Amino acid sequence: MHAAYNWFLRLLFPYVLLRLLWRGLRNPDYWRRIPERFGFIASLPPPRPIWIHAVSVGEVRAALPLVHELTVRYPEHPLLITTMTPTGSAQVRELFNGRVAHCYAPYDYPSAVRRFLDRTRPALAVVMETELWPNIFHQCRARSIPVFVTNVRMSESSMRKYQRFARLARATLAQVTRFAAQSPADANRLLALGADPDTVAITGSIKFELNAGASLRESAEVLRLGWGQDRPVWLAASTHEGEEEMVLAALKELKRQPRFADMLLVLVPRHPERFSAVARLCRKQGYRVALRSETRGALAADVEILVGDTMGELQLFYGAADVAFIGGSLVPTGGHNLLEASAVGKPVVFGPHMFNFQEISQMTLERGAGVQIPETARLAPAISDFLGNANRRDHAGEAGRRMVEENRGALAANMRILEQLLGN
Repeated sequence: MHAAYNWFLRLLFPYVLLRLLWRGLRNPDYWRRIPERFGFIASLPPPRPIWIHAVSVGEVRAALPLVHELTVRYPEHPLLITTMTPTGSAQVRELFNGRVAHCYAPYDYPSAVRRFLDRTRPALAVVMETELWPNIFHQCRARSIPVFVTNVRMSESSMRKYQRFARLARATLAQVTRFAAQSPADANRLLALGADPDTVAITGSIKFELNAGASLRESAEVLRLGWGQDRPVWLAASTHEGEEEMVLAALKELKRQPRFADMLLVLVPRHPERFSAVARLCRKQGYRVALRSETRGALAADVEILVGDTMGELQLFYGAADVAFIGGSLVPTGGHNLLEASAVGKPVVFGPHMFNFQEISQMTLERGAGVQIPETARLAPAISDFLGNANRRDHAGEAGRRMVEENRGALAANMRILEQLLGN
């Protein structure tokens, strides 16, 4: 089955190149550093690094507490972070400012993987969430490099996709040294795919390990003063194509109410290549629009929409807003992490498609930290309910903050596993 997989990869090679070129039309950063994707990187000097693979922005942010803890506990091991997307690469630069090495992860071609491992020689491979790469995992095993797949979330739909290639999935899972699953449901799906029960632990989600410290709160307060302390502010975070129109329809409905006439919408598209298009869409609908990249001081009082066209500021925006809508949930993307809003005590609204965060969204509903709407028409009423009722807003925000606080502990559990794998 592994041989068939490699033959299939060879057949896919023209498609891989065409897809890379097509993505570069929307984001030219995909055309930069292409050799890295085939393992052509500068050799890393000793000592052997700890390699952390985080696909894109969400996984990089989830890895943040793990990276900090590894830096403190294992200063003798430099850290190498790989990503698959330019936005993930930008997030590494933003968060770590040169304190870690970075390159793009190799495509899962045997020769590319061999070159990458020859030039990096990692002491340990840490893979964030559920990235299963047959050649990477097999070659790590062959070189006695432990593979730790952490913060695993395995949805029902993902499990069904892997089950189409059951033998390959089982063989790939067998190469993993340890898994750290977010929930019992995630662990059970791993076991159903053929993971060895002795390798699977339930540790909770590292995404609860958020630090909403005093500096973040102070920065959020300053930002909010610049937006207008008394005007209602809602954030539409990590929106996808098709959702902006829904958000703008909700904004139009809300602004018909006199109490929300001076409302500010902070709109943050998920993908940077769409920043300009979303700003044009807002202006085309007649709204007065400002860009965050061009507005660092006080916001003009007549601005109705602030487009968040910067990287690394989303949690700051959560802290400065009154209520947040979580994007990727009104379209079948599967939603995004809502814990950054909860960590700073802000209520959340999300749509029906939260299958990527099923357990966390269910916990949010059970705690009363947010609401789920069944359709687009309910977005404006849900936002209005929170903005128009300070007591309800504060109660939901505090419930979310407590939920994050009480579910911490995944980092400590992960570090215990890492200590075993590193022999310390």
